[in-house]
Amino acid sequence: MFELSPAEWTAIRLSLKIATVATLASLPFGILTAYALARCQFPGKSLVNGVVHLPLVLPPVVTGFVLLMLLGRKGVFGPALAEIGIVFSFRWTGAAVACAVMGFPLMVRAMRLSFEAIDRRLELASATLGANRIWTFLLVNLPLAVPGVIVGAILAFAKALGEFGATITFVSNIPGETQTISAAIYSYTQVPGGDESAMRLTIVAVFIALSALMASEIIQWRAQKRIGRAE
Repeated sequence: MFELSPAEWTAIRLSLKIATVATLASLPFGILTAYALARCQFPGKSLVNGVVHLPLVLPPVVTGFVLLMLLGRKGVFGPALAEIGIVFSFRWTGAAVACAVMGFPLMVRAMRLSFEAIDRRLELASATLGANRIWTFLLVNLPLAVPGVIVGAILAFAKALGEFGATITFVSNIPGETQTISAAIYSYTQVPGGDESAMRLTIVAVFIALSALMASEIIQWRAQKRIGRAE
């Protein structure tokens, strides 16, 4: 019978919480970064683009170790943050940071493509009507890029749900605090008789991830259909 245990429910709720916080916290930065890469020319643009997409090509463990060296209790910024009450290592907030970093490239990529697809003539028309670059972004670019923004957020959310390497390296695997679905599956596979629990959580993870991907496809399809009607 597919009946989840309290520990499994805890891992699921914690994963959803961490993924939601990671997505919402990185959303403003993702929008601004995507817009800058799509529309702005500045020195070091290629380097910025490379750094943004670095988590996609680096082993997740490396990303987690870098976060540990920067934000850990003995890291570069960890002690200063701890003095003002902000602690990431071995906390669910640290897991949210790791998930946000790992999902950020997917978020930016989807949003950047959406900004690049906007007709520049609309921006020029806005400028001729007296709108500066900020108002053009808020009134023209951002509304038209909403489908891409939503898709980017969904992809980042799905990535955050499945994140394991960076999270376990940075905040360990603490039940009820940092043990996400992926970490719980790993733990269950290491103990006798844990295969059933691992399988149940695997099914839940697949269902959530597949639902997120299907939602992103539906949003993209509707956006393309709307653009086709406008043309």
